[in-house]
Amino acid sequence: MSLGEYKLSERSDAHGLLHTPEGVRDIYNSECAKKLQVEASIHEMLALYSFKDIETPTFEYFDIFNKERGTIASKEMYKFFDKEGNTLVLRPDFTPSIARCAAKYYKEEELPIRLCYNGNTFINNSRYQGKLKEISQIGAELINDDSVDADAEMIALVIEALKRAGLKEFQIEIGHADFMNGILEEARLDEEEAMEFKSLMEAKNLFGVEDIIASKHLNNDLEELILKLPSLFGNENDLSYAKARVHNTRSIQAIERLEQLQNILRVYGLEDYISFDLGMLSKYNYYTGIILKGYTYGTGDVIVSGGRYDNLLRQFGKEAPAMGFIILIDQLMLALACQNVEISTNSSQWMVIYDGNARKTAIDLVHQLRSSGKSVELMIKDGDKELDSYLAYASRNQTDRFYYVSETDGMNEINLLTKQKEKVTREQVLDSAIRNN
Repeated sequence: MSLGEYKLSERSDAHGLLHTPEGVRDIYNSECAKKLQVEASIHEMLALYSFKDIETPTFEYFDIFNKERGTIASKEMYKFFDKEGNTLVLRPDFTPSIARCAAKYYKEEELPIRLCYNGNTFINNSRYQGKLKEISQIGAELINDDSVDADAEMIALVIEALKRAGLKEFQIEIGHADFMNGILEEARLDEEEAMEFKSLMEAKNLFGVEDIIASKHLNNDLEELILKLPSLFGNENDLSYAKARVHNTRSIQAIERLEQLQNILRVYGLEDYISFDLGMLSKYNYYTGIILKGYTYGTGDVIVSGGRYDNLLRQFGKEAPAMGFIILIDQLMLALACQNVEISTNSSQWMVIYDGNARKTAIDLVHQLRSSGKSVELMIKDGDKELDSYLAYASRNQTDRFYYVSETDGMNEINLLTKQKEKVTREQVLDSAIRNN
């Protein structure tokens, strides 16, 4: 390879390093500030409901998320090995990690445990090109409470958190895992048929569903209900319709739970935000009761998912019911942007540029400004650069106020739009900072 070829190759490699792998992305400037603000707003609501923060490791043992836990398929996890040869994975799902922690640190606690978290999950899924593989989530888990009131409170929290984030139009769809399980039992489907049935139902493939149930000689009520399941979502009238057509205890009890839930959510005054979907399924098999998904305009995916998982903690040594949810921050941010929801970051940014001979004056001023709560960027002026370069830099970085301090010209505030100078005193600058906090 010639020197010229080597230099070209070196430049190409360096250029390649500027890109991220498929499924991950950089978030910076105002987008990052808005995302942090939305997360902070949701966290404030979680705190108002008395949920306590918990942090779990980014990677854990593979067995925490294996097939028996009911989480995602092994092939969709990012796996690697430690020096002892143990298989580790980047967490694909928060819930098993929280269940492990609750079983370890709250094993003897019998009263409700409220935990919340904020972090990223990692799913190596190539089926959906363009989707993120590193996903930001905020979630909450209510453990040791199997009541329908707990279900209602968690759904109320979801709604209030989305409203606090700035979302105005959205819908929380609610189903019940046991409703479908009861139907599968009543239809006498074996495990393999049940898995295929769920897959076809999720894809809304009625022809495939018809093929499965054709040989089962079902009663007319059940067959009619099954074929209508993909479109059976809406209000309590759908619950009544389904209840009249099932003849198994699991499905009937599931509908009665949903009816009780509806009544409690009316007490919260939140019934307008919810609808029922009796054909709802989840990719997580650990759900045993209420399951929920949240939708809004501007995104083709769910913004919230969750449900009741009363058997998961048992696998870690603690007998405890639980209910939880996650808010998918990336999808929520997309929806907020599409709906033109203004996100105030409350980040007034000031900038002070100084000549070297005015260093003390500038540093003393900035110290006092920061003490008063102002965010200030301090920078010494390079003698080779014109002041206009710093003004352009300030504009690119959404600076609100710009000050230039020099020994010869004193202290000046410069308007970033007109570039007009106005002499100011230290007292005037500090008084302005106090008034604009």
